[in-house]
Amino acid sequence: MQDLLAAVSDAVRSVGRLEVMPRYLKVAHTRKADGSAFTEADLAAQEALIARLQAIIPAPVLAEEQTEVEQRAAWAAAKDGGLWCVDPIDGTSNFVTGLPYFAISVAFIRAGRPLLGVVYDPVADELFAASAGGGASLNGVALPLRPAPIDLNRCMAGIDFKRLPSALAVRLVATPPYASQRNLGASTLDWCYLAAGRLHLYLHGGQKLWDYAAGWLILTEAGGQAETLDGAVYWEDEPWTRSVVASLDPVVQAQWRLWLTQ
Repeated sequence: MQDLLAAVSDAVRSVGRLEVMPRYLKVAHTRKADGSAFTEADLAAQEALIARLQAIIPAPVLAEEQTEVEQRAAWAAAKDGGLWCVDPIDGTSNFVTGLPYFAISVAFIRAGRPLLGVVYDPVADELFAASAGGGASLNGVALPLRPAPIDLNRCMAGIDFKRLPSALAVRLVATPPYASQRNLGASTLDWCYLAAGRLHLYLHGGQKLWDYAAGWLILTEAGGQAETLDGAVYWEDEPWTRSVVASLDPVVQAQWRLWLTQ
């Protein structure tokens, strides 16, 4: 598994350097039907990743820039051979406006669970990686980089307000239980910052499979905890959309869950 993880890490880093960064701040963007940004860099990176990953394991690829029909067909075709799940540029709006917070995300999933995950920030040259049972790392250094506080009111939280139920969003703004809050618009990196100890809490109302597949594995291999807003365990039902309630420390996760359910 470590050899496989190294090969995937090399492929992702190469695509970031050759396909993504040369286009940074140099490409026009359009809007997809859901209003999200799209550039030729997304497509170029996706095509390059598909070619590189299928040379490693010739499995179906489910990627963000495919149609929903193509994505569901890839999931259905995976069977015992596994599935690549790819987000070629998570944070495209940041990418086109110059905010240096975006990433490439790749997971290999078998039997409905990720076996490895890689998230690469090509601006910072930070590569987060994990394999099931093998731990998580940042550029080869084991995660987390630092422990989380064990008191909820001392924590730094990553909160995506726009996808939360409105009553919960208002409550979080009016009476936040944590010390401070951030939201920079790239879910794949949010998971990794949580795993590293740069964030201590995370809350998101709904992510797609390519947003959470690699990040979930990286967080859990770093010792973190994650569940959905309704308390469900991850990976138990259809994979297409998941809410996220997560923490790096189990004591903090219990406090966070208690506050959210009061």
